[in-house]
Amino acid sequence: MSHPCLTCGACCAYFRVSFHWSEADPATGGRVPVELTDPLRAHERVMRGTSQPHPRCVALDADIGHYSRCTIHDRRPSVCAMVPASLEFGERSAQCDKARLAHGLPLLQTADWAGVGAAERNPLPDA
Repeated sequence: MSHPCLTCGACCAYFRVSFHWSEADPATGGRVPVELTDPLRAHERVMRGTSQPHPRCVALDADIGHYSRCTIHDRRPSVCAMVPASLEFGERSAQCDKARLAHGLPLLQTADWAGVGAAERNPLPDA
């Protein structure tokens, strides 16, 4: 069984993804592709497509609820890496639940994690 996020994508098409500008600045070690971002406030950038009435991240390749993939997964903003799927680590995720409901998807259940090994779960970002 694969990770439930690979058939979802709801969070990437629901929330604004804003983060400190340095995450998109190669000179400071930032890895988020700056060309996929827009300025937001003095110290923030936003993933293009997420700061609008119907957000959808420019890095999202998905048919929500069927397949989903982040085209910059290994370089995604830290805020993306910090949002777990519901029950991924044993607790519900308010962000996951809210986004799934907004897209008409059922909330994840414990059974959705059967067969998903620890190596396939999203690790929290390095501190």
